[in-house]
Amino acid sequence: MYETIRVGEMSVTFLKTRHETGGVLDLFELTIPPFVRVPLPHLHRKYDETIFGVDGTMTWTLQGEREDKPTEVRRGTTLFIPRGTPHFYANRTHTTARILCLQTPGVLGPEYYLEIAALYLTNCHPNLAGIGAIMSRYGVVPVTQKEDLIPPIQPER
Repeated sequence: MYETIRVGEMSVTFLKTRHETGGVLDLFELTIPPFVRVPLPHLHRKYDETIFGVDGTMTWTLQGEREDKPTEVRRGTTLFIPRGTPHFYANRTHTTARILCLQTPGVLGPEYYLEIAALYLTNCHPNLAGIGAIMSRYGVVPVTQKEDLIPPIQPER
């Protein structure tokens, strides 16, 4: 297991990385304190994401063609997010939430979260432009308006 990476108020602990799995997957635990959310809605260009609820409850919102679809993920539930699907998440409860996140194929590794975490070391509030630049380098696309949404991208062959 790897050291926990503190990203703002959230923490990420990798269990397996793309480096160990030959790029097949990244697997990590994400811990979200009460009333904390991801700073930017986004989509993934190069990988699918499966969320497994461990403790607490998180609300994930997947943006669809006609409406947003909020889904509560709690212990024992899963949520599949296909690449190209705009989404965001929040812990809207009074209890810390934990999930396992499986990304296939493995693209990010701990490096992605270490770079974003470094932005929080110099400023307690997220530097959204800086986070957006890091996201873009890793194929994670910040989504700010419905007009910006693009259809799912087909897997590279």
